[in-house]
Amino acid sequence: MPALKPVTLITGASAGIGVALAYEFAAHGHELVLVARRTAQLEGLADAIAARGQIKPQVVTADLIKADAAAHVADELRSRGLEPNFVVNNAGFGLLGSAAELDRDEQLAMIDLNARTLTDLSLRFIESLTRHRGGILNVASLASFLPGPGLAVYYATKAYVLPFSEALHHELKPKGVRVTALCPGPVATDFQARAGMPAGYFPSILDKGAPSVAIQGYNGLMKGKRVVIPGHANRLAAFLPRLAPRGVVLAVMNRFRHRAP
Repeated sequence: MPALKPVTLITGASAGIGVALAYEFAAHGHELVLVARRTAQLEGLADAIAARGQIKPQVVTADLIKADAAAHVADELRSRGLEPNFVVNNAGFGLLGSAAELDRDEQLAMIDLNARTLTDLSLRFIESLTRHRGGILNVASLASFLPGPGLAVYYATKAYVLPFSEALHHELKPKGVRVTALCPGPVATDFQARAGMPAGYFPSILDKGAPSVAIQGYNGLMKGKRVVIPGHANRLAAFLPRLAPRGVVLAVMNRFRHRAP
């Protein structure tokens, strides 16, 4: 059986941080497979990367919320003679509002995408990642360190991604596989519109911009860092909750939720 070609798999690659990560990996010579629901955006990104003189990415259209999504992606790769040497789990979404009032099915779908599918794709390709001494970049969030009234399920899913990735970092390091949790603050992307957030909901000092986040995430993964938090303000925001009682942090976050944008 002929050897499968190694590729970098990037989910949620149709917008925002996913696009920036695709450009960053491609700039370093990685051959990409881009995964998201929106075929037109993926193909446009693939053409734009090729226009820069880099290897044109392949596109896999998939709704990663579905239970069989990871298996579908794996089947697509195998049918094309490909296997991942890097997996970038960027796909995810949030919803602004009280958990008791938001649509329950949408919130469960958020758990499926942000946590279950990320876990499946992180574990499904361990053999090929080990073979190529590659890695996993899981896009968590500054939210991983905080409780989040008004974004309760989203913050909870990101709180899962961080310790899961940290544990994998230690478990897979002896196999030569790097695992990094990328924890950006709020970045001005389609994410806010999907979540129903008004303009100015988050302080602008926390936004480092998608290209900067992608560069720091890529460099951190290649250096084998366990966690990357882009920006001094975000690193401070992640650290301060360790110094205050949880109830105080929760009260502060709740007041922030009700502030005028």
